[in-house]
Amino acid sequence: MKGRALIAWNMRRIRVAQGISQDKLAADASVDRAYLGGLERQAENPTVDLLDRIAEALSVGLAELFIEPSPGDAPPKTLRSGRRKS
Repeated sequence: MKGRALIAWNMRRIRVAQGISQDKLAADASVDRAYLGGLERQAENPTVDLLDRIAEALSVGLAELFIEPSPGDAPPKTLRSGRRKS
């Protein structure tokens, strides 16, 4: 798996597992939400500094964004859209 795909896979996997929206992660990592979406679609090329901020916002080590998925792993799901009840 290429670098951008690996980062996109893991970023979404971790974000969805933690129940964090793209909006919240973008705000916590001080990055535009559209740019973060581009990272998950592999349309953007992040800097190491940005990866550090994303990992910190997700409360994981930087290496967690580079874990190779096992063969046959299903792609990470997306969060249900819409607002959540408080």
